[in-house]
Amino acid sequence: MEALIKGPAYVVGDAVDTDQIIPAQHLVYSLSDPEERRYYGRYALGGVPPEGQGLPYGRRPFTPPDAFTSPYRIVVAGSNFGCGSSREHAPFALAEAGCAAVVAESYARIFYRNAVGGGFVAPFESAGRLVARIRTGDALVLDTRAGVLTNETTGETFLLKPLGDVADILRAGGIFNYARRAGLIPA
Repeated sequence: MEALIKGPAYVVGDAVDTDQIIPAQHLVYSLSDPEERRYYGRYALGGVPPEGQGLPYGRRPFTPPDAFTSPYRIVVAGSNFGCGSSREHAPFALAEAGCAAVVAESYARIFYRNAVGGGFVAPFESAGRLVARIRTGDALVLDTRAGVLTNETTGETFLLKPLGDVADILRAGGIFNYARRAGLIPA
């Protein structure tokens, strides 16, 4: 996990489920083959309907057509982000697209565990409803150590809930790397 994550915001609404994060028809690609795994980035957030993106002016794709990475480094979401099935492909797809963090009001616990366990994206929780204060494209800076999100477009700063012990797991790159570094499993 980077100390500072900078980039434009991508705003979605409440109850974005894992099938919206990575639609089931795109689960056919190998996670271990670099040529295939990049397709997870291409289709990340491809199932979010326009009305769920918090955009009054219509749909803006997370990953541009025919691209494999997204310009959006930080997803800002409402409540219950990552609900639905327990597939680890959801946080993996976000990471493969180049997303480094999600800031949501709340998470489905299985998405949260998968995001942390795989070291895919940093799942920060907001203290308030940021989807009403941040717009897609706003320039954001997330200080992961201080837990502060700054919207450089508007000048607003938001204190996020602390990551606690999961920060060490994210900095290690996932639960298995953390366990190896801590001597809990053989290197």
